[in-house]
Amino acid sequence: MAARDDHHHNHVKKIPLFPLLSLLCFASIFLVLSLSRKTSSNPLLSHQSFQFGQNPVTDPRVALSGSCDYSDGVWIYDHEPRPARYDGSCKEIFKGWNCISNNKSNGWELTKWRWKPRRCDLPLFDPVYFLEKYSNTNIGTLSLHAGFVGDSLNRNMFVSLFCTLKRVSSEVKKWRPAGADRGFTFLHHNLTIAYHRTNLLASYGRWSANANGGMLESLGFKEGFRVDVDVPEDTWAGAPAFHDILIFNTGHWWWAPSKFDPVKSPMLFFKKGLPVIPPIPPDVGLDMVLKHMVLFIEKNLRPGAIKFFRTQSPRHFEGGDWNQGGTCQRLRPLSPEQVEGLFSLKNNGTNVEARLVNHHLKKALEQSGFHILDITHMSEVRADAHPSTSGGKKHDDCMHWCLPGITDTWNDLFMKHLNNIKFRD
Repeated sequence: MAARDDHHHNHVKKIPLFPLLSLLCFASIFLVLSLSRKTSSNPLLSHQSFQFGQNPVTDPRVALSGSCDYSDGVWIYDHEPRPARYDGSCKEIFKGWNCISNNKSNGWELTKWRWKPRRCDLPLFDPVYFLEKYSNTNIGTLSLHAGFVGDSLNRNMFVSLFCTLKRVSSEVKKWRPAGADRGFTFLHHNLTIAYHRTNLLASYGRWSANANGGMLESLGFKEGFRVDVDVPEDTWAGAPAFHDILIFNTGHWWWAPSKFDPVKSPMLFFKKGLPVIPPIPPDVGLDMVLKHMVLFIEKNLRPGAIKFFRTQSPRHFEGGDWNQGGTCQRLRPLSPEQVEGLFSLKNNGTNVEARLVNHHLKKALEQSGFHILDITHMSEVRADAHPSTSGGKKHDDCMHWCLPGITDTWNDLFMKHLNNIKFRD
């Protein structure tokens, strides 16, 4: 256009160059200011979100690479209200975790935080899509069974999934597979989800010295807990052969001196029915249990089943442990510096258990066929998301999570991985 205009004016009349350049500069400045005003006035274009964690990568080459570490990202506070995936009226929510009904001051605020991985997006779990995609007609089985196997933190995640599905599919029947603590079948889709409670994965129970003596008795042990490293607990032993999808966890009970006092009631490990001599500490016992349980699961898994292992859920006690006056009163996520202060192995603090357990999990699962649900780092940031004093206990609950809350994001991650595995394009 400009070339044609210059050609035309060569034949008609020349315009001085300086006024023309001035006019162009003025127009450019006007355009930039106009766009700036539009951006600042539009909440969808302005940066009004609060971010906690590492700064996200915006290089498009990274986003298109196809690989994403979903555990590495930031929490973004969404000012725009979104439809609630469920609320405090879901009856399966354990009373102490129902922060909305218990009037925790930031109960509703917890639903506004969204996890944003650095190199990609983590879509919100779509329960309608899930129920349709994993209905018996689409996966080629008579019914689909998904089992959560682990301690109460896995129940936290199980309840989140149930409440999300119940919101869109109300035809539900209580039904528990063998050994399960809780279970439900969504009748219209022939989908069953269940929770199998187990604290150590391995079978354990009280042990007392035998009057006739024995190897442990000769070493001075009088009582404790017998942990059979190669025997799965009955509550879940049948789960690998029954469920199509399994999500395991363990860890919190392995560092629980209030339960397994190293002097008064220590963990005493057995293998093939005999005590492990010399006796081993809990961290070595955890390695042995993980090794044997991974082998048991892989040997007994039903054909085509998918197995996940969830990394450790962090606690956020400050000022002492749960029985030492520890609290979690924060109403905002932690900064990266605060996270390191609470969880760094170098500090050997109250909450060091999370990264210690993950070290053992990594070693045990390295050569296995498990898919890892890495929720630890994203959860370390969220010191604000525990029931705290609203949990109804004599002490602050800084271990479990409010529902609705962060375990909803764990399920977002679970569904993303599951869809990537099951329905690869």
